[in-house]
Amino acid sequence: MLNEPIKTVTARSFVIRDANVDTDQIIPARFLTTTERGALAEACFHDWRFTPDGEQTDHPLNTVNREEQRILIAGDNFGCGSSREHAPWALRDFGVEAVITSRAADIFKSNALKNGLVVCEIDEAAHAALLDREDLEITVDVVNQTVTAGNITASFKLDPFARTCLIEGVDPLGYILNQSDAIARFEQETAA
Repeated sequence: MLNEPIKTVTARSFVIRDANVDTDQIIPARFLTTTERGALAEACFHDWRFTPDGEQTDHPLNTVNREEQRILIAGDNFGCGSSREHAPWALRDFGVEAVITSRAADIFKSNALKNGLVVCEIDEAAHAALLDREDLEITVDVVNQTVTAGNITASFKLDPFARTCLIEGVDPLGYILNQSDAIARFEQETAA
């Protein structure tokens, strides 16, 4: 799947302070029946945002301006729990383009980066400062691996291959397919 290249994300933020938010909270298992991307915005944090009868709760997520607030400042250990690619899909469908946290679960981070959702693990002091402020304008710079919000600047590290894929706007398979000419040349040169 090809995405738009992601070199920077500049948007306003919203905050989920809770630590240990697992993938079942991000998208409950009963919504995992589809493989259609673009259809999971309402499932994102569904059990926080809606009652069992489908009525909207007073949870702050129901007031997020999804057009402008596209950067999530999340509590520690975000995305823990079971592996489900639907979690980053749901966040992307909800409008989230980047997640900033002090620690993200490895499998969630891997799934997110493969699906064009930038996950930034920053130091605890900068993270705590961002958690204390709502609706900041933040720039996530994928090229330089920095997060900037006013006078707060923090660095983060991305897997080099994942970073390349984000910057080029491709997933891992798309990256390989883009190398098909080089692969064909190599095969011709070594066929003899």
